[in-house]
Order: sequence, then structure tokens, then C-alpha cells
Amino acid sequence: MATGQEAIAIEVRVITETPDLLEAVRLQKIIWGFSDLDLLPPRLFVVAHKIGGQVFGAFDGQRMVGFCVAIPGIRAGGVYYLHSHMMGVIEEYQNRGIGRALKLAQRKEALERGIELVEWTFDPLEIKNSHFNIARLGAIVRRFVPNQYGISSSPLHGGLPTDRCVAEWWIGSPQVRALLDEQRPLPVLIEGRIEVPQEIGELKKTNPGQAREMQARIREEFEYWLSKGLAAVGYEITPQAGAFLIGPEPAHS
Repeated sequence: MATGQEAIAIEVRVITETPDLLEAVRLQKIIWGFSDLDLLPPRLFVVAHKIGGQVFGAFDGQRMVGFCVAIPGIRAGGVYYLHSHMMGVIEEYQNRGIGRALKLAQRKEALERGIELVEWTFDPLEIKNSHFNIARLGAIVRRFVPNQYGISSSPLHGGLPTDRCVAEWWIGSPQVRALLDEQRPLPVLIEGRIEVPQEIGELKKTNPGQAREMQARIREEFEYWLSKGLAAVGYEITPQAGAFLIGPEPAHS
């Protein structure tokens, strides 16, 4: 059950049938405004499902209102993980717990297979999403990739370089279990902050030059702190900014 301005019953389930996969493609255009060049095609969803990835849809009755897709990956040393490549919820259903329901479905299925790590990338300029990934789910950030995807066709990206944080979600770790299963975050040691001004979203639309300057400053701060072997281990929001809290990474098990 998701909660928001009104309670709605949402079903999250694996999707494999062609009509559902085509709807996931259509939702990409609605959510991000992508051109056809940037869309994930149905065949990628099919392949992801067949090779050990995940494809989930979120449904309000018969209507798909969100989806996520993950593909399998292998780290050095043969560590198997899932890369959650895309997740989205249509605007009228956002802030109702549907993104969380999709991520919890990912976690449950991965734990059942003995997978310990789910990764994904996210834009550090998106304050609500950063808070969700770190403060709500318990992901940490140890890697930062400048302009990972090049300039995209989505209006949401404002023509800026697609700088991305890499979220590491150690789904069976004490921190994540305490946060999700016991509803009590564990304390962390904080040595620094990286602040993202609240006005960044508006500046993307009205003053892209200033937004680009802010982005460059945030990139430099990530590169500085992460080069010291630290990680983004917490996140907080104030009326002025969202802030990544930097400290030693917690134990994964």
C-alpha cells in the first residue's frame, strides 16, 4: 500500500508480456520526455529478464504507473550484482511510495537469490531523489562519474553534462536492514558536506550557465572527498539545500 494525499493500492509484479513492455517504453517518453534515440527498447527488457536481471511494473488496477529494470553485472573478483538501470513513476503518482515499493521488490527478489549488492546511477543535482536513495533506502556513494551518458534529450536534464553518483545498495548490510526492516537508522561519522542549493532545479530552466557552474563545483567537491577514501553515507534537506554527508563507509555485512 502506498500513502500520499490519498491511499491507493499498488501491485508490483514482474512484467514479461509484450503489451506491458511496450507500455514501459511509452512511460519513458511521459516521465523523461526522451527522444526515440534515448529510449530503452522492449528487447532490452526481454534480455534483462532472461539473463538474470529484473523487470518490474507498478500497477494501479490495470494501469501501469511505474517500472524498473535491472541487468546483471560482475565486479572484479567475480562478485555478482545487479545494476538497476532505470526506474520511473509517472508524475501524478509520484510521492505516494511507489518508487519505494519498486525498490523493495528489487531487494526482496535479489536477497532470495543471495545477491548482496544493487547499484544504480543518479543525478546529484536532484535533491529529492538523492534523499530517497541515501536517507530512505540506505545506499552509499563511493564513486562519481562526470558526464556518464553525454548530453541527453530529456528536458529534465537541462542540457547539462550527465554527472552521476553511483549508488551502492548493500541490501543485506546492518545499515540497510536497520533502516528498512527495523525503521531505525544507525549512526554514522560525518567528516564533510556537499551542498546542492534548492534553486538548482529552477536554474536549469532559467539560467543554465549558473546551473553549470554549480554542477562543476559539486563535481569538484565529490572528487575531493571521494579521493580520500570517504563516501556519501547520509543525506539531509534544509530549506536552503540538500546535503550529502561525507564519512567513512559502513561495513557491508
